Amino acid sequence: QVQLVESGGGSVQAGGSLRLACAASRYVYSSNCMGWFRQAPGKEREGVAAIFTGSGRTHYTDSMQGRFTISQDNAANTVYLQMNSLKPEDTAMYYCAADLQGRACGGYWRRDEYYKYWGHGTQVTVSS
Repeated sequence: QVQLVESGGGSVQAGGSLRLACAASRYVYSSNCMGWFRQAPGKEREGVAAIFTGSGRTHYTDSMQGRFTISQDNAANTVYLQMNSLKPEDTAMYYCAADLQGRACGGYWRRDEYYKYWGHGTQVTVSS
């Protein structure tokens, strides 16, 4: 069993930045696919970014490319999501997810059914 705990959410003005963190309860970052998802009120959950921890290869949804950066710190069992140039439409609950088999990063990283472990989320609110 793995617990994931997100932190770093908050309220910022448009154009601001936040850095989200996802801490795992134990070492899970050998060759896993770690994803960040978000869900806004009334909308479906969508993939934001993912990283394959074995190689460090990253994946992004087009609208976040260039503004968001996913990274890992294996020593700290933590995955980060640096979010810059935030927009009001980025307002959502942000979730961290783990696929310990790593298969999600083989082209399915946006599909939440590939991730077995999920955190409880951290709220991000961007005001205009």
